[in-house]
Amino acid sequence: MSGNVLVIGESCVDTFVYCEVIRLAPDVPVPVLRERTSTPTQGMAMNVYNNIRSLGSDVDIITNSNWDKMTKTRFVHDSSNHMFFRVDSEPDAADPFPLHLMEYDYNTIVIADYDKGFLSEDMINKICMTHPNVFLDTKKVLGPWAYGARYIKINQTEYEKSKHAINGRLKDKIIHTTGPGGCEFQGVNFPVVPSEIKDVSGAGDTFMAALVVKFGETKDIGASIEFANQCASEIVKHRGVTVI
Repeated sequence: MSGNVLVIGESCVDTFVYCEVIRLAPDVPVPVLRERTSTPTQGMAMNVYNNIRSLGSDVDIITNSNWDKMTKTRFVHDSSNHMFFRVDSEPDAADPFPLHLMEYDYNTIVIADYDKGFLSEDMINKICMTHPNVFLDTKKVLGPWAYGARYIKINQTEYEKSKHAINGRLKDKIIHTTGPGGCEFQGVNFPVVPSEIKDVSGAGDTFMAALVVKFGETKDIGASIEFANQCASEIVKHRGVTVI
């Protein structure tokens, strides 16, 4: 056995630049920011990987080789946590996933597809049809290529994009997260305990990581969703992309 969990997907560097406002610019009516701290973290698929590892599971990752050149930089007011703007740098599309090198000797495969070019629909379909225990999180509009996934996690925005394509082959696989509204799965709502939200960045990654780890332990998807809700609810209490 190569390992317990394999994560496949695009990664990036998430950087949070915390600033103070020192004045308005004299030439244009915009605030002049002074950097106080800068916090780079491993984001997207790497964040899923780090959370799974933090929760005690044996995990490997296959990600784009240029992940450290793909950056999301957020400029945030230090005292209020208000985000001024975000700057993304994507010099090249993510290198295509080398499907011919794929090993399937894992208990669980997690596909964290941010739709940056690393994974095509055909590649995802091949992985899902070859392995019986694939957890899929995708920014793509769902379609027949996702039929082979065991479970599909999508947030509210992704659900709205895909709801026209959700048919009988997909609906019972979908774990639909709705933020403060909790999570919907097969017509059942799994609520979350209300908490102060400081930052939702990376909460979906934490949810997926916790879901996979708990399911590996219990094979109980309901208990796994409840645990994932708890972990995601804890993450949003903290600033930036953090690990449970």
